[in-house]
Amino acid sequence: MPTVVVPPGPPRSLRTTLIYGPGRDPLGFFTDLARTYGDVSYVRTAGERLFLLNHPRLAKDVLVTNQRFFHKGRGLERAKRLLGEGLLTSEEAVHRRQRRLLQPAFHRDRIATYASVMTAFADRIQSRWTDGATIDVAEDMMRLTLGVVGKALFDADVESQARSVGLALTAVLDSFWITMLPFFDALEHLPLPVFRRSRIARAELDAIIYGMIEERRRSPGDRGDLLSMLLMAQDEEAGGAGMSNQQVRDEAMTIFLAGHETTANALSWTWFLLSGAPHVEARLHEEVDRVLGGRSPTLDDLPNLVFMEQVMTESMRLYPPAWIIGRRAIHDYPVDDYVVPARSIVIVSPYLTHHDERFFPEPDRFVPERWTPEFKASLPPFAYFPFGGGARRCIGESFAWMELALAASRIAQRWRFSLVPNHPVVPQPVVTLRLKHGLRVVATKR
Repeated sequence: MPTVVVPPGPPRSLRTTLIYGPGRDPLGFFTDLARTYGDVSYVRTAGERLFLLNHPRLAKDVLVTNQRFFHKGRGLERAKRLLGEGLLTSEEAVHRRQRRLLQPAFHRDRIATYASVMTAFADRIQSRWTDGATIDVAEDMMRLTLGVVGKALFDADVESQARSVGLALTAVLDSFWITMLPFFDALEHLPLPVFRRSRIARAELDAIIYGMIEERRRSPGDRGDLLSMLLMAQDEEAGGAGMSNQQVRDEAMTIFLAGHETTANALSWTWFLLSGAPHVEARLHEEVDRVLGGRSPTLDDLPNLVFMEQVMTESMRLYPPAWIIGRRAIHDYPVDDYVVPARSIVIVSPYLTHHDERFFPEPDRFVPERWTPEFKASLPPFAYFPFGGGARRCIGESFAWMELALAASRIAQRWRFSLVPNHPVVPQPVVTLRLKHGLRVVATKR
């Protein structure tokens, strides 16, 4: 039986009790908590009991071994305002049913057909660049990945709406930490600009998604994409009924936003890291030139782009797009010598674990070469988990890896980027790990 109930943590204060502690500097807050108090720490903040578990063994216990003892955490509970009962936010039977219906869209044979779409949109984006021009490559990566997810999964050309989607998503995410406040349900009805922008943004995103659904309802049939599968899906557990527009909207919104936001962030952080590591960039350019010989990459090339995979792996180690994972305990949950009371929030963080020197020597350095087969084999499970784990492991993981490798290879064939002097590169940790001020670079043609 556990002998100690409350793990170590910072002393309680009126400020931390009323205000959500991580809100101002989430990365710093959780990093300090782990470094100061060890692998199991505790803080009471904004009406929540929050437990940070900072070890691969503990992450595996929460996400895999004992996943049935948890629901989604506070962040994704609040995300239902935007995503509804989609795959990311739904629970138990609803989640299992929806994942079963969506899974065929992400089978290897199906996503292989998307490869040409990924390289085509990479070509479309870079066709707008001119040698020596200053661009916001983070904004362009959002445009690229939005185009890919729109065409591959919804057979729709939504790239022209990329700026509107980006502004709307930013407006929603800007209010993310405010939603953590204990009285947010009452606060969000106040006529404050941040809430008004968020409401307008949700309506704009709804209009885009419902527009695609309505267009497809008028012209039914299987186009071989995710939206076709959603509209034709019949749930045997529900007597063969199809999905309502609301159900389709929730799943489409989840895939539409999550499917481009995380990949765009991963690409953007990769360009940032390469801009500061000329020797890594040179080796990457040598590989893509040798393997591809100037032609567009295909799915068959990926096994030969070994260093590209190492670069992407290391980039997502340093800047995992899904940087934090929260779960709410359904029952009292023992952790080593402690007890997590029911309804408490448990946090595991890929960002923290990926920066832990116990598993990654010189953890803050960009060293793609570290990812040898031997090194990967030496890591304990969940020392590296940018896509989560267990039954809720990202359904689009294979899609994302393929898009990252193909898009980055195609762009690296023709371009290199150097950071604009004095441009602030600041992580913005919300649901994903964004670049707060974008990424302004000078694009130089190779």
